[in-house]
Amino acid sequence: MYETPLAGLILTGGGARAAYQVGVLRAVAQLRRESGADLARNPFGVIVGTSAGAINAAALACGADNFDASVERVCQVWRDFHADQVYRADSLGVIRSGAQWLTMLSIGWVIARWRRARPRSLLDNEPLSKLLERMVPLPRLRLMLRSRHLHGLAVSASSYTSGLHVTFYDAAAPIEPWTRSQRIAVQGRILHAHLLASSAIPFVFPAAAIELDGVAQWFGDGSMRQTAPISPAVHLGAQKLLVIGAGRMHEPPGRRIEATGYPSLAQIAGHALSNIFLDALAVDVERMRRINHTLSLLPDSKRAQTALRPIDVLVIAPSQRLDDLAADYQQELPVPVRAMLRGMGVTGHGRDARGAALASYLLFEQPYTRALIALGEADAMARREEVMAFFGWRSPRTLPGETSLVRTASEA
Repeated sequence: MYETPLAGLILTGGGARAAYQVGVLRAVAQLRRESGADLARNPFGVIVGTSAGAINAAALACGADNFDASVERVCQVWRDFHADQVYRADSLGVIRSGAQWLTMLSIGWVIARWRRARPRSLLDNEPLSKLLERMVPLPRLRLMLRSRHLHGLAVSASSYTSGLHVTFYDAAAPIEPWTRSQRIAVQGRILHAHLLASSAIPFVFPAAAIELDGVAQWFGDGSMRQTAPISPAVHLGAQKLLVIGAGRMHEPPGRRIEATGYPSLAQIAGHALSNIFLDALAVDVERMRRINHTLSLLPDSKRAQTALRPIDVLVIAPSQRLDDLAADYQQELPVPVRAMLRGMGVTGHGRDARGAALASYLLFEQPYTRALIALGEADAMARREEVMAFFGWRSPRTLPGETSLVRTASEA
């Protein structure tokens, strides 16, 4: 059974950057053990994910009856990652996808006259389907919901066909679907197709087909057009939220200038992806905190008249720029992929790296993912007291009769 008040976990997108989430969750599991909390109870009754975060979310949901073991299982996948588990990284695979795609962008009007070349994306993520079968045992999800180890799971995707942002969810009890401007919710069984769609980074991975209302629609990454990342967790009944981001919520001052002159295609693509994955989350968290503050100013009689309710939000995001971290590992990309990306402006490594923002989403290689996991663990442990207070766990560092000075999520 999950804990009360119902805690929700929100895992955002970001391709390979999602390894950071696993590090944070490992720290949460360790702190729970140290606190002496009931390990038989799932700390998260609601789990919501988008893009690569949807894959992590679904994997955790399928193991909701043993949170610690589920986290370690997901962590093992990320610790031993190689790019060829996610996309074709061999020379032939890169030529068939990325090389043809880039050629069509440049002289496609000529090729189209004599050849039916229809590459769909920069990379072919066919291997990801096999990984999902091993990593996300979806037949267990219904068992987790029936046994009340989990209240609900939601993953989001964006329809290229209709232009709508769609949240697919499954829950232990019927929950009325919600509809807002340009976004809808659909209750039903979560399939691997939903995870492929949610994690289909635009231009990088091909769209996935999902039948909706009897019509096949093409879907891409759920971070696109996601104006309210927190909303699905609230609709599923979460009363407090732990949000794990895949990028800094606020960039530090004095950002590094990558290069002067006209930006490369890699710089432009990396900037666009950062906007897709990061901006909506920061805006939604700020909106939630403003609502919390407004509600705190209302007298009890007025607060009872509104459907809004305060929700504690704790956000843990990288303390370092992941672009800079990726720059140290760009050489770990498979040789054929490096060769293709070099034409887009991804070159060098370390202080001489160019195009690291784009590379940070594609670096499914263990040196980089292990560095992200370590960063996630360190960042969560640095906020030990806040995490303990969020869950209501008792820190072993706090003696009886003592109180610890902990900022609430709304004050953070």
